[in-house]
Amino acid sequence: MSLFLAVAMTGVLVIIGLAFDGAGQLRSTQRAGNLAAEAARAGGQSIDRARAIAGGSKEIDEGDARVAVSSYLAAAGVTSHTVTFPVIDGEKHIRVRVSVAYDRLLLGLFGFGDSVTVSGEATARTLTEGP
Repeated sequence: MSLFLAVAMTGVLVIIGLAFDGAGQLRSTQRAGNLAAEAARAGGQSIDRARAIAGGSKEIDEGDARVAVSSYLAAAGVTSHTVTFPVIDGEKHIRVRVSVAYDRLLLGLFGFGDSVTVSGEATARTLTEGP
């Protein structure tokens, strides 16, 4: 009977660990996506002002956008990210990919690894039309 209880309790703890750490990993994935979206928004606001004031198109200034993204993510405690500037339909966008580590609390006890890295990605563009 004691052997059965020991095996059953181990199984129950693994199921609890899956639920607990699975939910934590999902929250970390959502956080990475939210951080990527807000960082892309911050970078998308960095336009080439000289060109816009002269009546030209509103285009993302890559240097200023990288600084804005890095500043936003540094304030959020994120160090691992990439920034790219794809051109979609003739318009420059900013794409931010953020990686966040989640430390497994319960599953690490059962040999499933101590940490997992999750990521989120978002793309933003400047608004070139009026309301």
